[in-house]
Amino acid sequence: MRYLSACSGIEAATVAWHPLGWEAVAFSEIEPFPCAVLAHHYPETPNLGDMTAFKEWHIGPIDLLVGGTPCQSFSIAGLRWGLDDPRGNLMLVYLAIARRFTPRWVVWENVPGVLSSNRGRDFGAFLGGLAECGYGFAYRVLDAEFVRVESHPRAVPQRRRRVFVVGYLGDWRPPAAVLFERESLRGYPPPSREAGERVALPVTGRVDRGGERREAHGNNLVVEPIKTRGGNHAGQDVDSGGNLVIAAPCIPARSSAGGGLGTDFDCDGGLVAFAVENSSTTAVQAGMAVRRLTPRECERLQGLPDDYTAIPYRGKPAADGPRYKALGNSIAVPVMRWIGERIQEVEEEKQRLEKGEEHE
Repeated sequence: MRYLSACSGIEAATVAWHPLGWEAVAFSEIEPFPCAVLAHHYPETPNLGDMTAFKEWHIGPIDLLVGGTPCQSFSIAGLRWGLDDPRGNLMLVYLAIARRFTPRWVVWENVPGVLSSNRGRDFGAFLGGLAECGYGFAYRVLDAEFVRVESHPRAVPQRRRRVFVVGYLGDWRPPAAVLFERESLRGYPPPSREAGERVALPVTGRVDRGGERREAHGNNLVVEPIKTRGGNHAGQDVDSGGNLVIAAPCIPARSSAGGGLGTDFDCDGGLVAFAVENSSTTAVQAGMAVRRLTPRECERLQGLPDDYTAIPYRGKPAADGPRYKALGNSIAVPVMRWIGERIQEVEEEKQRLEKGEEHE
């Protein structure tokens, strides 16, 4: 599979899909630090820069277009200006790129707020545009904390709900096969929640520190809700009420040198994540100790390799600030890996069917 990545960021898609044998034909990114990350890890892949200049691109045929156009215009933090925001209009540029290069597959990601932006008209315009470009499509909200793949068998310890739209040229059935299991397409009711493992809903408990409510369940500690100010950052998600929601793992205590997520804090002490007043900082607390999440921990929250963003930048090691921002804007790698694996399964099944028809 040859793919073009628009609004590439630090390329969670390539981290997820390179092990599948897929090839990134080109990236499209303009932010300085993510551009430096791309140049560091993928020097052979050209970065075409501004996606609005797509008419000047000469990249040859592609099988798939992937992109997570800026979400700020559809999120609470971004005031939800929708398509009235130039960043929101990049979703329409994405459609124009799809029309120009006509890949078989398209994959698009955004925040759940896009579903209700402008009373759903913005998202409807995007889906209508896909149809006009000749694509059948399916969409689904996926939460990174529940996605387990071979490369990430324990999933990632954060609640990160995102809308994923998958399109296929001329047919809606391949996207539906990618995003939905056969059982869900048959209309069967879901199994009872009494069986299976899942993160429990919060129960009534003691309220302190601005409305924190905690419950230990299995390997997870659920913390919700906590008031936050500012935007969305790695390791946290902001719900419709502006609350910070995070599911963090209980990990056996280790020394600080271990660098693990939740290091120094065991399950008895609990790992609590919260937003610092008048700040965009996300911190962790156990007992009386408080500290920020480290960039490495934020990389792990997104399923990226350790120190993936620890690159030379402007003549010295990258500072934490641009690393936090880039990680907060990234897509969770396990979700992209799951989607890639499902697309590959559909492609392989189609090839088997075509070979069978030729044999007959």
